[in-house]
Amino acid sequence: MKTNRKTDVLLIVDFQNDFITGSLAVAESENLVPVINRYMGMFRKVVVSRDRHKPDHPSFVEQGGQWPAHCVDSTFGMEIHSGIEYLDGIQVALVDKGWDEEAYSAFDGTNLANLLYDMDAERLFICGLATDYCVKATVLDALEEFEGVVYLLTNAIAAVNINPGDGDKAIEEMVKAGAELTAF
Repeated sequence: MKTNRKTDVLLIVDFQNDFITGSLAVAESENLVPVINRYMGMFRKVVVSRDRHKPDHPSFVEQGGQWPAHCVDSTFGMEIHSGIEYLDGIQVALVDKGWDEEAYSAFDGTNLANLLYDMDAERLFICGLATDYCVKATVLDALEEFEGVVYLLTNAIAAVNINPGDGDKAIEEMVKAGAELTAF
């Protein structure tokens, strides 16, 4: 597949240290770095979503939530993985989600829909972490809030798989909702 540098946007979901080597590490996610970097070279418009939580976030176990503390503001775990290469000439936008409440989708409480409109996006290519949580939620919301075609980059995602097969089930759900699968 050939990308259109004027109207195609790459969306990298939550490729952060805590999801790669930290408190909520997704198995083999570090292997995605060269794949995502290859995609970075194919697009001129990139959006990066990031979990960004206050220290006493309600989703943390310590506050009665279901997750260990992760992506706490101004910590190494919140940072985008250092292996991601931002090439010259790429328009990069960052959206933060989940400050006060749990937010899986990059559309939750952000200006992502307007940002895509401002970027003249016609096709959205989504990759990142984790297939069965934030990627799935983002793809499903994109199908509702974005007027163009939504692609899932299947070679640039990884699942948590708390239950065996959760990632595959998430992909099936995204396809059933209208997402197109691709890898190039």
